[in-house]
Amino acid sequence: MTSFDNYLARTQQGMRRWVVICLTIIIVTGANIYYAFDVISDLAIKQRSVTNTNKIILALKDLHNALLLAESGQRGYLLTEDEEYLSHYHVAIDGLRVRVNNLLDLTTEIPDQQARIQNFIDLVKAKKQELMTTVNLAQTNREAEAVKILFTGQGHELYSKIYIAFREIESIELNMQDQLYADMAKSQKITKENITIASLISLCLIIFLLYLFQKNNRREGRYQQQLESQNKELENKVSERTLELTLYSDELSRSNRELEDFAFVASHDLQEPLRKIQAFADRIQRNYGEALDDKGRDYLERMNNAASRMSQLITDLLEFSRIKTRGNPFTDVALGDIIDQIFEDMEVSINESQATFSVSEMPKIHADSHQMYRLFMNLLSNAVKFRKHDSPPHISLSWSVEEQSVPASQMALTWHVIRLTDNGIGFSQEYADKIFLPFQRLHGRSEYKGTGIGLAICRRIVERHGGNITATSTVGQGTCFQIMLPTTTINFDDPIT
Repeated sequence: MTSFDNYLARTQQGMRRWVVICLTIIIVTGANIYYAFDVISDLAIKQRSVTNTNKIILALKDLHNALLLAESGQRGYLLTEDEEYLSHYHVAIDGLRVRVNNLLDLTTEIPDQQARIQNFIDLVKAKKQELMTTVNLAQTNREAEAVKILFTGQGHELYSKIYIAFREIESIELNMQDQLYADMAKSQKITKENITIASLISLCLIIFLLYLFQKNNRREGRYQQQLESQNKELENKVSERTLELTLYSDELSRSNRELEDFAFVASHDLQEPLRKIQAFADRIQRNYGEALDDKGRDYLERMNNAASRMSQLITDLLEFSRIKTRGNPFTDVALGDIIDQIFEDMEVSINESQATFSVSEMPKIHADSHQMYRLFMNLLSNAVKFRKHDSPPHISLSWSVEEQSVPASQMALTWHVIRLTDNGIGFSQEYADKIFLPFQRLHGRSEYKGTGIGLAICRRIVERHGGNITATSTVGQGTCFQIMLPTTTINFDDPIT
């Protein structure tokens, strides 16, 4: 065999080797690509399903909250004839149609769920008609008929059906979400196993290729230089992108500060006319009070009270908006010391109401001390304020550490669970979610003073600390507020403040 024949044989052998290597690479790569597309397609379908259930749940909650706001405005207007409640009522009523259409535009993947949603919408429409009927009667000076309809219990029974339908649909959608998350986790596990196998095969191919190309150092050098050049280019791009993000972050910080300054100035400009109203009302009462009759003095007193309520409302709204943006840094806070300080500050109201307290040992947590003071001050002062007329209030505070799972996750967290229980007037459990919304009042202003923002502030403070607050109550028997705060610090402040 000649040298040419040897060269040709080696060349043919090398070509056959390259053909085998190329075919193997093509087969492995093709299998990986096929599997990757299959997994991505399956995960995309499940993700769309999760997104769809989220949209349905959000649209459902949005419609439910709008109905609660409409009912709140209706009851407030019928009980107080205050036009402010009527404005909230009209806004909520006008938004119901849009929210119903939003819910109807969504299509559930769960059998028979669409029928449940349609039933829920029909109940909402019936409730809306009932609300509009009573308000229209009241606006045409037929308050007696409106109140009579209100106290028949038909509206309450209708809302109970709405609430049951809402919870049923939400529970079914959440169960589907949990199943989807479980399926996605299972697919992820299988994917990891298959990727490991494919990686091992790829590793063997890489080792074989390195063995074949070990003599070609020059080409490796060129590839190395090219890789280094690409790395430098990538580093430059990362640096440029980092600079852009830094500039964007600074711009957002400046914009956020400007918005806060605007809110402060707007609050100051709103407070100034109210202070003038109060000052001139005091002057009129002091200098011309004897010249006024009883009706005139009553008008002055009402004007002064309205200005005071508006001033307090502006202050509370400003504090509500600044819970996250103007919160203090978290430090170690002894809740027992906070509660002792609140008892000292509430000494007058405690003595007047003859309130008694039962307080267990309280924990030391990592939190904003000022906001913790405001949280427990609101809850304790409410417990004293909303007391029964025939018996002094008794309030108990207890603390325990419990472990509960995070919804839609298998991860369990340890929580500080603080329960505040009173023997006050209580409320119907159907309003347990409603009381944490701003401007929500279950009683007329003549019965109990307040702006209706206190519990909304409480919920926002707890959420800033990574926890949640709930309430359970029975009319005439009292209320229990449960506050859950994670034992591990979770600060949900906005990243740009």
